[in-house]
Amino acid sequence: MNSRQDSGSNRLDDAARAGWLYYVAGNTQDQIASTLGISRQTAQRLVSLAVSEGLIKVRVDHPIANCLDLAARLKSRFALDLVEVVPSDPASSSTIIGVAEAAAAEIERRLRSPTPIVMAIGTGRTLKAAIEQLPPMECPQHKVVSLTGNISPDGSAAFYNVIFTMADRVKARSFPMPLPVIASSPEEREMLLSQPMIQPTLALAAEADVTFIGIGDLGPKAPLYEDGFISESELKALQKAGGVAEIVGWVFDREGRMIEGITNDRVSSASLPSREKSLVIALAMGERKLPGILAAVNRRLVNGLITDERTAAALLAAS
Repeated sequence: MNSRQDSGSNRLDDAARAGWLYYVAGNTQDQIASTLGISRQTAQRLVSLAVSEGLIKVRVDHPIANCLDLAARLKSRFALDLVEVVPSDPASSSTIIGVAEAAAAEIERRLRSPTPIVMAIGTGRTLKAAIEQLPPMECPQHKVVSLTGNISPDGSAAFYNVIFTMADRVKARSFPMPLPVIASSPEEREMLLSQPMIQPTLALAAEADVTFIGIGDLGPKAPLYEDGFISESELKALQKAGGVAEIVGWVFDREGRMIEGITNDRVSSASLPSREKSLVIALAMGERKLPGILAAVNRRLVNGLITDERTAAALLAAS
């Protein structure tokens, strides 16, 4: 009896994985067959089973056993308040589709609450991809506040700042931060943050009930550098000082300690909301981001994480 139950559970796991590969990762049935080591006919049957069992509702609803196990172990190991692990796409180590899907579902769940909340949002490619998957929503009871400035060094709108994308999809009160991401000097930063129109936004960010942020690596293709917010010499100075990653512009080392000076004394982002009183969820995956994710969860810069199987396993192996 137990053997039959286990067999049925495993088959549903296979169906969920096949469904995810087909509907989320966009694999063909031939690709699924190759990835899972099965025939094309079996792949077709598994995808059909995922639909017939109600596992497919735009997103794959079935909690794959390995993902659940990894999430539980991460939550216990790092004392996190929320962890979600999504399947890794075997054909790609860089696709953010699964993490963005899971983040979109979590954001949507929070926004559908009738109880008013303050939601803070950071910036980044994965977060932008998640926001773009949200359905149109009417939720005037909520407030959405940006943690970071939305102005690039050339005066244009920062492309991966997501507050305006959010405002297009979600009818809630939105509070952007009309500031450069990084000021030209510490004095300019202090002057900008002291402006009467900025102070209420900073105060609102500090009161956030839930926050969604990305983690940017500080390698040769660091987002801060690639997007023009810091120069090559500043990137090298941050690396020399031990910087491994950043959250809304704040650069930290392998221990999760903020780097002193360099660009950190010019970042005009709000401070991260309290992890003791609220939920701060990082959306992050991949080998390049691993040192930063590990530092963030160890130092409790975040208390929530949405990631993929590979990254989850690597975090557990490294800790």
